[in-house]
Amino acid sequence: MKRLLLASAATALVAGTASAQDDTVKMGILLSFTGPIESLTPQMADSAELAIQEANDAGGILGGMMIEPVRADATCIDAQAATAAAERLVTADGVVAIMGADCSGVTGAALSNVAVPNGVPMISPAATSPALSTTEDNGLFFRTAPSDARQGEVLAAILADKGVTEVAITYTNNDYGKGLADAFAASFEANGGTVTISAPHEDGKADYSAEVGALAAAGGEVLAVFGYSDGGGKGIIQNALDTGAFDTFVMGDGMYGDQFVTDLGADIAGSYGSVPWAEGEGADAFLAITEEAGINGESSFTRESYDAAALLILAMAAAGEANGAAAAEHVLDVANAPGEVILPGEIAKALELIAAGTDIDYQGASGVELIGPGEAAGTYREYTITDGGYETVQFR
Repeated sequence: MKRLLLASAATALVAGTASAQDDTVKMGILLSFTGPIESLTPQMADSAELAIQEANDAGGILGGMMIEPVRADATCIDAQAATAAAERLVTADGVVAIMGADCSGVTGAALSNVAVPNGVPMISPAATSPALSTTEDNGLFFRTAPSDARQGEVLAAILADKGVTEVAITYTNNDYGKGLADAFAASFEANGGTVTISAPHEDGKADYSAEVGALAAAGGEVLAVFGYSDGGGKGIIQNALDTGAFDTFVMGDGMYGDQFVTDLGADIAGSYGSVPWAEGEGADAFLAITEEAGINGESSFTRESYDAAALLILAMAAAGEANGAAAAEHVLDVANAPGEVILPGEIAKALELIAAGTDIDYQGASGVELIGPGEAAGTYREYTITDGGYETVQFR
């Protein structure tokens, strides 16, 4: 992200300072509780709030300030509604920082229209559009999920390994879908493959026969679907299966969802895709604490949501004040080496180390490493769908 106009962020400190109660600091949880990923966001929000609860159970931050989460609906598809929701969080609720948003288009709108003018940091767990890498953000925007510039390469490599040389593409008609489609097409063609068609689709339609007809006419060994598991992507696949247009699909991260597999059942077996994921000690620790809390930690973007909230908490502690712009200056400090490694369930330990003046290296649930100005390096889980659900092939 471009770190421009830093002086202007200082003028917005009042808006990004702790809420009126001296013993409380509010954090916005801006996720799409309605719309085409609504089956995913409850687990994401619960995971973020688990990090907040850990900090509160440890006595809070900055001498006993409790963190209060405030939820707001980003809708995934309505930039105006997302902007209004973010505005309410900042002006009415007095949040100091925002965990979110999720879908790329609404994230960009909330960032540009609300967060930047008010000096409020945002850490998104799921906004993956490559365009967000170059947005002017005054040093206030970070993300714990990797850019789709990387996912496009991963998906192209998966198809190359499978010997697929011709593919049709459909993508949801927004920043996320277009960004991933373009990144994938560039990598696929660089590997010698042929894209027969790359066509957008809208979410929320009752009938996708026209779109599927055009995709089928163009042909392809598989259909690449870069949409949403509760939205048009699912509708496209259902119509393609019903008409016999395609029987195998390669999917981006927005299509990963337990309800999606439950609804389509065995008909979708044999299809495959990628989703940001992690393995190792941090991922195992996260599953342990989410299981104890009754949260589905295996749902997509739950790890990234926990990590996003944790980074905001620790950055405020490192800043020494419940001030958004000040916290933003410390996100990279707590996220990266050098320092003592911090895993899920260790937020209390991290707060003690920060208070003692000891550096920390928050790795969290997703193996956090923020590269450049705040991009997640990230890893992807390559999966295939079986009759029983998702099966991991490898991590890339």
